[in-house]
Amino acid sequence: MREDRNFDDIAHKFAKNIYGSEKGEIRQTIVWEDLQDAMALLGLSKENSPEADKMPSKPMHVLDAGGGLAQMSQRLAKLGHRVTLCDLSSEMLQLARQDIEDNGLLEHYRLVHSPVQDIAEHLDGKVDMLLFHAVMEWLVEPQEALNIALDQVRPGGVASIMFYNHHGLVLKNVICGNIPHVLEGMPHRKRFKLQPQKGLKPEDVYQWIENAGFEICGKSGIRSFHDYIGNVKHMGEYQFEDVLALERQLCRQEPYLSLGRYIHVWARKTETQEQ
Repeated sequence: MREDRNFDDIAHKFAKNIYGSEKGEIRQTIVWEDLQDAMALLGLSKENSPEADKMPSKPMHVLDAGGGLAQMSQRLAKLGHRVTLCDLSSEMLQLARQDIEDNGLLEHYRLVHSPVQDIAEHLDGKVDMLLFHAVMEWLVEPQEALNIALDQVRPGGVASIMFYNHHGLVLKNVICGNIPHVLEGMPHRKRFKLQPQKGLKPEDVYQWIENAGFEICGKSGIRSFHDYIGNVKHMGEYQFEDVLALERQLCRQEPYLSLGRYIHVWARKTETQEQ
């Protein structure tokens, strides 16, 4: 029987490979742009606005579910918001705690060692914002976990959801010449410890979000180009900054959006939802 992935065994490697890389920088840049739009929808100041240096009169309560090192929620904490961070991995949670403490943000955090499926037991009420990033693809029952996470959001609150894209996985395998693997349905290869168990189809995730009573407000492809650039001599000169600029320019347009290795969606819970 398959189980939800716990990163206790490779927490340090995961942190280095995922966050300390160009891939991580692209991911954080695009998602942060989306989150600033989400905050504006909630009537909160963007990071670089004239009001950004002022602590919010009523800080948001943010749930960072399966949050890993809390890279994104720390940026929210710096703006004065309070965060509940939960993770299944005690090792990852310890790494997050150290990083949060090093950044002087521990007073804004409550750390919970828990699977996302049990998070309601650790919350006093509904949250203003949910971060659910790169979690579902590691779960046996992703829709169930998403529904539980979305249920923690108050009416009018927002959810930020990022998932590993099935279509991007197909394209990457084709580019690498793994045609038989694609034709076989891309069964999970256990030797790739940092590769998720499966990609999720965007149309399915969008439907799950809407069925939970949310209105999708924006979508972005995460690494719609970076991962597909070949390593060919004399292919052309460019810098990482050029790739990042290209991602930012086209990641919210089709067909590039739907080809991202990940897709980020942010949505608002309808006011008619029960408390």
